[in-house]
Amino acid sequence: MKMLLLDTNIISYYQRNDSRAKKYDRHIAGYELAISSMTVAELYQWAAVHKWGVRRINELEHKLEKNYTHLSIDWETCRLWRIIRAECRAIGHTISPQDAWIAATARRYDLPLVTHNLADFTPVRGLRVITEVKS
Repeated sequence: MKMLLLDTNIISYYQRNDSRAKKYDRHIAGYELAISSMTVAELYQWAAVHKWGVRRINELEHKLEKNYTHLSIDWETCRLWRIIRAECRAIGHTISPQDAWIAATARRYDLPLVTHNLADFTPVRGLRVITEVKS
């Protein structure tokens, strides 16, 4: 089965039953879905900022483990993160460290990235992006 990497915003849309999630149903149907370590960290941060209790965090963890393959950071992902940050800087684009980790994960595993934040990833060389945002 083919795999797609989902950006944190897409996971968030599905978690919150946001209407924007439906726009991505057709893109992800039939694919194995993956998330990066950065997405996991961002979701934990969201839970901390919003003072989620143990029960809600456990529910989140269960959903993530059940529905997504977690792609961990390794040496090659770290190398790609450095390259992506440098390449973006060279063309005058500031990519956040978080977005660079997600892009590096997509490049490391040669996966298309599904995101609703097209502008964050457009300058990343060699990244295949699936989005519903019009450029």
